[in-house]
Amino acid sequence: MAKSSTTTSNPPSSDLVKGLGLLDCTTIVMGSMIGSGIFIVAADVARQVRSPGLFFLSWVISGLMTMIAAVSYGELAGMMPKAGGQYVYLREAFGPLSGFLYGWTLFLVIQTGTVAAVAVAFGKFLGVFAPWVSASNILLNLGTLAVFGHRIALTVSSQQLTAILALVFLSVLNVFGLRVGAWVQNLFTILKVGALLGLVTLGVWWALGHSVPVPSQQGFWQGAHWDVVTLTVVSVALVGPLFSSDAWNNVTFTGGEVINPKRHLPLALFLGTTVVCTIYFACNWAYYRALPFFGSPQGGLLGRGIQYAAEDRVATAATQAMLGGRGVGLMAAAILISTFGCMNGMVLAGARVYYAMAKDGLFFSSVGNVNPKYHTPAVSLLVQAVWGALLTLTGTYSELLDYVIFAVVLFYILTIAGIFRLRRIRPEAPRPYRAWGYPVLPLLYIAFASFVEWALLTHKALRSIAGLSIVAIGIPVYYLWRRRGPSREAVSAAGGSLPE
Repeated sequence: MAKSSTTTSNPPSSDLVKGLGLLDCTTIVMGSMIGSGIFIVAADVARQVRSPGLFFLSWVISGLMTMIAAVSYGELAGMMPKAGGQYVYLREAFGPLSGFLYGWTLFLVIQTGTVAAVAVAFGKFLGVFAPWVSASNILLNLGTLAVFGHRIALTVSSQQLTAILALVFLSVLNVFGLRVGAWVQNLFTILKVGALLGLVTLGVWWALGHSVPVPSQQGFWQGAHWDVVTLTVVSVALVGPLFSSDAWNNVTFTGGEVINPKRHLPLALFLGTTVVCTIYFACNWAYYRALPFFGSPQGGLLGRGIQYAAEDRVATAATQAMLGGRGVGLMAAAILISTFGCMNGMVLAGARVYYAMAKDGLFFSSVGNVNPKYHTPAVSLLVQAVWGALLTLTGTYSELLDYVIFAVVLFYILTIAGIFRLRRIRPEAPRPYRAWGYPVLPLLYIAFASFVEWALLTHKALRSIAGLSIVAIGIPVYYLWRRRGPSREAVSAAGGSLPE
């Protein structure tokens, strides 16, 4: 495995290189998934479900959904191992418009917004060790700007500056070769998986000498009536766990650079998601053993419990309960490692989608250029960094992410539905790996994800509609790009028969 990860081919200077082995692919899956979410979203989930049993059920369901989606994507990854991944799958299954809408939303908010949010989290926790890095330390104040009735503060804090510098640093670093970015990803993924396993081990040690807090034990299934109402509550609460587990599909974006994609991509998707989802469940168990589940906003460390941990920093509160003051610094260090590695994985992978779009004539042509020396999509990396930095400065990226939750799940549903369509319209296409459990598991994912969509649409209607609006704006943009004329690469990729 290690040997294959260092092997590279010698393609023409205008192409990306094939330099990613199984280890690299797996760390991209795991490293992109593990960001700051696992350390904080447990509080919001606990407040919504108001039951320890439903709390754990939320993490079980999100884990199963993630793993089912991943093994389903494995068929598409093995069938179409090209740069762009999910963008290509949607393009080939439903036509170029659907692929463009995914790429458009990915660039506008999903990928860049997530990178911006993770970068700010990096700056926030760096402030634990360097007090100068703070959201309240305003370096530049340009006043406010009113946009659709919402006032945006045009300021630059030391925390935002740190986030931008980290984002730009990783983007430039990834310009200097695929192996450079992969090496950083491997190192930081190993470190942060080790940190999470350390947290779980600490929880086991604590559990051996302490019983479950009495209030948590007595109300384990409180509020669980096993009806549509309860299932709807759990579905809405899945937003946090699903997004803590999101970005596992990023490895598909690098399909054109994987040495043995027909084997490594499906296997990496399965291994990476299975390991991370298992660790996530174990981490939440550790929180549950260290802190009372129920709490109050006015309580102290234990009085707040999981539900109202200070600033939703559940992992920090749990570690502090077990280790005292030392736990704060240890958890801050773990989150720094986690967010840095997550940024790198998303920066590396995301740029490949815009590169593929440019090759199809659906993005700025320069974004489709490859650095002739390092064989990396340098322009795409830098464009992504610029837009991510702008989102960081607005301070509204987290709201934008809330708006596209509905759209992101919709794209997952469409992509998995694409498996059924491609089996019908391209039965002769080579499929070195076939979706495990087909058609039952893919249909199960589509059915439950559709229910989650319904729950979001009925309980977070404005945000869901706003997310769909962001996607819809891409429709006229798509036709504007098409007026420029389809690229040679787009026609070639579809055999000259892409549907309109």
